[in-house]
Amino acid sequence: MTDFPDQASLERLAGRVGAALLAGRLTLATAESCTGGWVSQCLTAIAGSSAWFERGFVTYSNAAKRELLGVPEETLAARGAVSQPVAVAMAEGALRRSRADWSLAITGIAGPDGGTAEKPVGTVCFAWAARDGQATAETRHFSGDRRAIRAQAVACALRGVLERLARPLDVA
Repeated sequence: MTDFPDQASLERLAGRVGAALLAGRLTLATAESCTGGWVSQCLTAIAGSSAWFERGFVTYSNAAKRELLGVPEETLAARGAVSQPVAVAMAEGALRRSRADWSLAITGIAGPDGGTAEKPVGTVCFAWAARDGQATAETRHFSGDRRAIRAQAVACALRGVLERLARPLDVA
């Protein structure tokens, strides 16, 4: 028994995301670092995903984050690649460089090395952004080996899309 989502459960979750996007006539782009395209792979495993999955960016290096998504060098230098401001910049960059209505971004430390006291292995930052300008971010801490951390990050990112699509826009 594993303590992290298996591929079949991730693909079922991706199917739910696809159905929600299709129902809303919306499209999604992804910007992934530590998951290396795993979210995009799960989404494209769903037949008909071309109707709602617009494109995916795998930006593992800081240079790729800057060049492909326009993440500011100053943000990377000041906050580090694994931070909510970088995740938001990645999500916003994915929207700017696509035709998608929504985007998600993931940046984290999957291990087994690379963690610090401030940002231990298992620290993953997420962001979700909409074309209307709303963006939200959160940081989670996952446990397990590299595969477990990455699988949990994929599931969290997909659940985050579902949560945001189900939530009515705040009117304040």
